[in-house]
Amino acid sequence: MSFTVAIVGRPNVGKSTLFNRLVGKKLALVDDTPGVTRDRRPGEAKLIDLKFHIIDTAGLEEAAPETLQGRMRAQTEAAIDEADLSLFVVDAKTGLTPIDTALADMLRRKGKPVVLVANKSEAKGSDGGFYDAYTLGLGEPTPISAEHGQGMLDLRDAIVAAIGEERAYPEDDEAVTDIDVRAELADAAEEDEDFEPEYDETKPLRVAIVGRPNAGKSTLINRFLGEDRLLTGPEAGITRDSISVEWDWKGRTIKMFDTAGMRRKAKVQEKLEKLSVADGLRAIRFAETVVIVFDATIPFEKQDLQIVDLVLREGRAAVLAFNKWDLIDDPQAVLADLREKTERLLPQARGIRAVPVSGQTGRGLDKLMQSVIDTDRTWNRRISTAKLNRWLDAQQTQHPPPAVSGRRLKLKYMTQVKARPPGFMVSCTRPDALPESYIRYLTNGLRNDFNLPGVPIRIHFKATDNPFASKAKKKR
Repeated sequence: MSFTVAIVGRPNVGKSTLFNRLVGKKLALVDDTPGVTRDRRPGEAKLIDLKFHIIDTAGLEEAAPETLQGRMRAQTEAAIDEADLSLFVVDAKTGLTPIDTALADMLRRKGKPVVLVANKSEAKGSDGGFYDAYTLGLGEPTPISAEHGQGMLDLRDAIVAAIGEERAYPEDDEAVTDIDVRAELADAAEEDEDFEPEYDETKPLRVAIVGRPNAGKSTLINRFLGEDRLLTGPEAGITRDSISVEWDWKGRTIKMFDTAGMRRKAKVQEKLEKLSVADGLRAIRFAETVVIVFDATIPFEKQDLQIVDLVLREGRAAVLAFNKWDLIDDPQAVLADLREKTERLLPQARGIRAVPVSGQTGRGLDKLMQSVIDTDRTWNRRISTAKLNRWLDAQQTQHPPPAVSGRRLKLKYMTQVKARPPGFMVSCTRPDALPESYIRYLTNGLRNDFNLPGVPIRIHFKATDNPFASKAKKKR
């Protein structure tokens, strides 16, 4: 993909609908409410045989720089500066407005190629708005329907004409094929019970940033990136879409997802906020490690604990970030108190890594990222079958399973069936009779003895087949 396209226009003309159409997924939130999109959202577009990077942007409006609308406008202008071409979307159904005219003047001043797109051209009475678009002085408008997919071939031709065929269709480099290491590792694991694959330090890592509204999630990501990439401000709930950004940390590619603040379910009433929360949940499921941002000045509210529980139930690796540390007067005492509360209030994530940070000053960000890497390494950990069975024998010797109805329960064999998160299978007699207290004993033992802090551990107990059962049936 050799060029980048920014979708721009005033609010509610269908920019996000066109973005979703071009990327082939419902990535951007779409609603009848004007101004749903606030940050710029990147994606990879495919338009018939044309592939390019694309950026969805907030609706452009005239506003003072210090206002929320003014900061949204600055984000959109940054996207235009970053792009090689702009798709200027107007609403053919409602016609032009003074804002459209002002935006056309601004795009001309940028001096970059512009494709004028008349959206909603399928609507009855849209002809007037389509012909009015000629008055903007940006050439012939391309009529489309982003919602129904009409006019996509014409849009492809217009983009190629604006960017040039050489950039639109660069010659493909020879594909470089890597050896399938995973297949080799799987074969080795089957042959050797002592085999443990090494952690891949070069693999790109997906990280979601979640938390309550106004905890400082977007500010934290901007500090990581070293630029005002995401919209921030004192207003709670600025972020609506889950925005992904890529950056490099010590040679490793990190794809980070900013998400909307999650309030208690009872407080989420508006349709748009429900869409935002659902988008955040999708980001959690797509991510590998989740950084849960706490406001250090008011930590461990009920919603904080529910978010941690949600992340762990989804099986993600989790790291706590106590943000706004620059506002804490007695850091040592507060940190000791927070760590004690972490262990006490989050027993299901015993040993979870917690780092004090400041999105404003940049304090603790390297330590936070190192904790993310370490937690991902733990989340991917595989333990050999030989080690697990030696450990299981020692655990039963030290603390045997209880006797039920006069019969001692026996744990016979253990193996790890998956990673991400670590999942284990134990072959035993009468798994339904095994008490929860003994399951907790095994879980805590795995966490302590194999150094698995802060990640979900799942153990499945499978009944051992009785080799004499079939013979007894035959005798009967």
